[in-house]
Amino acid sequence: MYLKLFRSKGLLLFFSTIFLLYSCQYSSSSTLYVEKLDSVSTLSIDTMPSIDTIPVVTENVSGLSQRWDSLQRNLLVFPADSLHPIAINIQKRVLKDSLRRAFDKYPKHVFLTFDDGPLVGSAAIDSIARAKSIKISAFLVGRHAQMSKSRKKDIERYRTNPYVACYNHSFTHAGNKFNTFYNNPAAAFADFEKNETELGLQQKIVRLPGRNIWVYDDVRRIDLQNSSGTADLLHTHGYRIFGWDVEWRIQRTTGVPVQPLNEVFNRIRNYMNNKSSMKPNNVVLLMHDDMFQTQKGKQLLVQLIDSLQKQNYTFEFMEDYPIRY
Repeated sequence: MYLKLFRSKGLLLFFSTIFLLYSCQYSSSSTLYVEKLDSVSTLSIDTMPSIDTIPVVTENVSGLSQRWDSLQRNLLVFPADSLHPIAINIQKRVLKDSLRRAFDKYPKHVFLTFDDGPLVGSAAIDSIARAKSIKISAFLVGRHAQMSKSRKKDIERYRTNPYVACYNHSFTHAGNKFNTFYNNPAAAFADFEKNETELGLQQKIVRLPGRNIWVYDDVRRIDLQNSSGTADLLHTHGYRIFGWDVEWRIQRTTGVPVQPLNEVFNRIRNYMNNKSSMKPNNVVLLMHDDMFQTQKGKQLLVQLIDSLQKQNYTFEFMEDYPIRY
């Protein structure tokens, strides 16, 4: 008689849920996701596991950032309990949610990056960085520095500003013929080397023109495969290649930012809160120097910085990316 009762679908789900709550040894308040048939239902509970109570078999995994990376790459092994099985995807979800909450206890970092300088607008960026005492990263194009005396002055301003870090964005910007440029990796590599020499760049940090590519440490993310040869050649010669998480797009004919300020700010905040950027608590924002050549553009940049500071985000140089915990 009791066996028939326990076989009922409702009681099986109830006792499975009770075991899950008991076995995880909950220590904080949140929400647990429980798989039911083909759908996912939300069960509100009073307590939630900490990251240290999730049963995971790992090798040489220590630190919050490393544990997150291992989870993202499916390198963690979750033990199977044949008597009281819990689906692996549920265990992963619980661990991921717990790691997110753990990251929220640490500072959050924004990397303000400006491409294609020196251009009209570089002087405004330089003065805002000095006035606000915030770190920015400038990815420079050597050919632009040769366009006029004003552009050369812009380069000197950047070089003497302790709040500006200068990095490599190629000498020619690929002549804006990106496929042709990347189809010859040796010539593209020589273009970056020339830019480093001409501008006297100290850091081997690169952003590829026209590409959102990340190659550094053990990270390799390629958006368009015809650029992989150039990226790999740079990396084998000691360069770190960084893309971006959020782009504040520019209207090329007018130099005016495309998206409203609130949209860009909300995207940064969402990436930060959801841990959906390349690395948790690190968000890289792409902008372009000529977006800030007008008074309106300058005001928008100041407003964005003020909004980010109100969130207690810190500003960092790309040479320090990523900040790990």
